[in-house]
Amino acid sequence: MDRQSPKAKEDWSALLPPATYRVLFDEGTEAAGSSPLNDEQRDGTFVCTACRQPLFDSAMKYDSGSGWPSFWQPLPGAIDTKTDFKLYYPRTEYHCARCGGHQGHVFADGPPPTGQRYCNNGVSLQFVARDEALPPLRG
Repeated sequence: MDRQSPKAKEDWSALLPPATYRVLFDEGTEAAGSSPLNDEQRDGTFVCTACRQPLFDSAMKYDSGSGWPSFWQPLPGAIDTKTDFKLYYPRTEYHCARCGGHQGHVFADGPPPTGQRYCNNGVSLQFVARDEALPPLRG
């Protein structure tokens, strides 16, 4: 997996809608319940909206009731984490390991087998059905 950032943060603004750029590269958060991916139940892969790296398999998705697409585990090597203190207490924030785009936060209240909840912004993801070819990496 290519872990080099394909573009500088600012270069993504020409490729992404402003709201998507704000979440991915200014570490924003979309409104709970606003993503159509909350209801996505088909078999497939969730890729980073910016660089298109595969991040989650649909078999890892579940309904957490949080209002954001949630997964119990990412694909191997797909994400990097850091500690976020934006709400005055530490949270684990995760990003696409390839482009650094902000995806969401991980919490220890998920289902077995991991007990983790990767709470993802829908605008940071693109769904690709299993019978479709994954898009080429971008950047």
